[in-house]
Amino acid sequence: MAPLLTFPKGGVHPPEAKELTAALAIETMPVPDEVELILGQHIGAPCTPTVAVKEEVREGQVIGTVTKGLGVPLHAPVSGTVTAIGMSAHPLRVSAPSITIRTNREAAPVRYAATDWQKFSREELLKKVQEAGIIGIGGAGFPSHVKLSPPPNNPVDTLILNGAECEPYITADHRQMLEKSAEIVEGARIILKILGITSCHIGIENNKPDAIAAMSQAAAAASTPSARIAVRPLRVKYPQGSEKQLIQSITGRKVPGFALPSAVGVVVHNVSTARAIREAVVLGKPLYEKVMTLSGKGIARPANLLVKVGTRVSDIVEYLGGVTPQLAKIVMGGPMMGFAVSTLDIPVTKTTSSVLFLAEDEIDASPHSQCIRCGWCLDACPMGLEPKEIAIHVEAGRAEETGRFGVFECFECGCCAFVCPAKRPLVQFVRLAKMKAKR
Repeated sequence: MAPLLTFPKGGVHPPEAKELTAALAIETMPVPDEVELILGQHIGAPCTPTVAVKEEVREGQVIGTVTKGLGVPLHAPVSGTVTAIGMSAHPLRVSAPSITIRTNREAAPVRYAATDWQKFSREELLKKVQEAGIIGIGGAGFPSHVKLSPPPNNPVDTLILNGAECEPYITADHRQMLEKSAEIVEGARIILKILGITSCHIGIENNKPDAIAAMSQAAAAASTPSARIAVRPLRVKYPQGSEKQLIQSITGRKVPGFALPSAVGVVVHNVSTARAIREAVVLGKPLYEKVMTLSGKGIARPANLLVKVGTRVSDIVEYLGGVTPQLAKIVMGGPMMGFAVSTLDIPVTKTTSSVLFLAEDEIDASPHSQCIRCGWCLDACPMGLEPKEIAIHVEAGRAEETGRFGVFECFECGCCAFVCPAKRPLVQFVRLAKMKAKR
């Protein structure tokens, strides 16, 4: 058996806690009475509404567009009536502009018919991806059509599909790789045609042997000389799913600081994004629903759910039977890179991979102390940065000096904070340093 692939520098292995949902098949959540669509769901300019209050909309209809700059259109996830164009709660920005739609339960469901995508040109495929509002589902929400158009001076020869899902608790990608493996692989073939290349690697951590088996079978069945698709088992190590670490694990290529993966001839997409691209191209279906994990000891019934984008967390909690008395913290995203929230009235966006309902014994609320100069954070940092120096300079009011310690190369994976024996909030210091250093 070939050795498991991984990146050479840093990384940690936090408790996985995936057993809560790994065996739970994806279920479809009933459509809520109302949805709230955040207008800025992607990196780039937020959408401008193309509908008005009291206007009737159909499922899949464009309700927001980006007229200039980086972005993709926004689609109605339900048929219904626009009841408000205002503000909604947001896990990062506190509040954000949004469109609220009340569901019309009498409306006929929208049906999508499959078509032969191979008859389309590269340009037509790319346009379909853009018009469907596809963004990086598993990451920061980068518009997929832009990623699929690398600069001419950086020729790409390799596609990597990210199925690592290295964050604890989250199993949404795992379940899709098990249940929708053929669709993901077909999405890979579409991406290969758009990029004009033939080689695709699917990276999956070795703690998902059933997903590795299912995806290997689907890849073998779909591979051709013009689309060579292979699964690459990865060692279980966080943050294996980070773009730069994944590229180095699979190809051995190291992306330079501040450069994009195309600089080393690689394009990376999440497996869920590949499936969404397949739905956009084959079915003509926009991205307005997604699979997400609801987990932790603080939710009555953990689940992997297919939900409409814009569904409020409060509606999901009600559907799953409420929270338990042990609930201590709610986190949108994973426990390493997610954000704690103080309200359930936050809508799901295209990039919401999970919501965690954590009990007291799943969090560490002990106070932090001064840096003890142990150097553990330096060993754990996968980017080779100096988290302790960044934190010390922020505390001393010298955040503008942290650039020399690599603060702008940090992608806030949380490895440093995880290993710190003094419990220092190193990621929060990094975020503060970035904010102050940019002023």
